[in-house]
Amino acid sequence: MNPTLKIRYMAKKTAIFTSAAALGMLVLAGCAPTTPSAKVEPTQSEEQLATKAQSPTLKNLEIAYNGESNAHVIYLDYAKKADEEGYKGVASLFRAAARAEEIHRENHAKVIKEMGGTPQNTIATPEVKFTQENLQHAIKGESYERDTMYPDFIKEANAKGKKNAVQTFTYAKNAEAGHAKLYTEALNNLDAWKEPKQLYVCSVSGQTAMNANETNCTVDGVKKPV
Repeated sequence: MNPTLKIRYMAKKTAIFTSAAALGMLVLAGCAPTTPSAKVEPTQSEEQLATKAQSPTLKNLEIAYNGESNAHVIYLDYAKKADEEGYKGVASLFRAAARAEEIHRENHAKVIKEMGGTPQNTIATPEVKFTQENLQHAIKGESYERDTMYPDFIKEANAKGKKNAVQTFTYAKNAEAGHAKLYTEALNNLDAWKEPKQLYVCSVSGQTAMNANETNCTVDGVKKPV
């Protein structure tokens, strides 16, 4: 091809592509206003879940659920240790308390599910020492729940109008108060707790006592020796 003709051909070809590109831009620009835009709005369930995930009451329930789950495990191990050391009564007490914590755990789990959460726990490996030290540790834990943790949880749940949360927290708080008292009695007179003891646990509240009439179960409660 003649060099001059080749240059003219390339210039013409470039002009054609340039015109096509410009046309394409105009077409796209002209379509933009009429192209529907998709605005993704969160569904109601997603909004509700986000709100529930941020709920202080739900978080408190999860903390309590995890705590009661661990208490159930550690008290069973404490009971084994007490049996090994000849404190059969203390072993009975720890087993009764373990059952009570199991009841609290299930009560908390029910309310967590009602609020749209999923009960989850992380079980730590229990540190088991001599029975006297185990009782001291148990008293410290129960006293904290009785005096600080559950009262704070109840106050917050009350403020938010979460009646079921208030109920399960109150059941646990009252039962922990009874546990702290029984642990203290055992610690102060270990020799008297060498013989097996018969304790009662309310299947509704987890309240624990050595006398069935002291458990103050609701009508649904079942009083059985542990």
